[in-house]
Amino acid sequence: MITAYIALGSNLNTPVEQLNSALNGIENLPKTQLLAVSSFYQSKPLGPQDQPDYVNAVAKITTALPPLSLLDELQRIENEQGRVRLRRWGERTLDLDILLYGNEIIQNERLTVPHYDMHNREFVVVPLVEIAPDLIFPDGKKLTELALNFIHHSMKII
Repeated sequence: MITAYIALGSNLNTPVEQLNSALNGIENLPKTQLLAVSSFYQSKPLGPQDQPDYVNAVAKITTALPPLSLLDELQRIENEQGRVRLRRWGERTLDLDILLYGNEIIQNERLTVPHYDMHNREFVVVPLVEIAPDLIFPDGKKLTELALNFIHHSMKII
């Protein structure tokens, strides 16, 4: 079993319900166990500011699914929940991203792990440190050191 971390985000169609429903879907994935979920955080959009605030969280799982199969399953959950993506970095019903998959470094046309910009995203780092404070990235960096950049974060727990 591989430990993986999944980012969850939504800012359309009752975001808290979207995240709870997605967590139910993750919990029911084959060969997968949901181990921990961060608090839900409200955050400002990364992209265009003329959209609702986001609700974000991070889930810790163990899985025997290979990375691309896990990606397929997460995209299935997004689609089943009526995923809407209107524009780049725009509003969305549900976004599920694989942040980390064990200590693997994956880079292909469908998947980049570790997630390409997670180090710069408060809405990823803060929930991640909540559930995995001792995490060390594949490059040897400690999550707690990275989290210092967000010590005065602007998000609130909902």
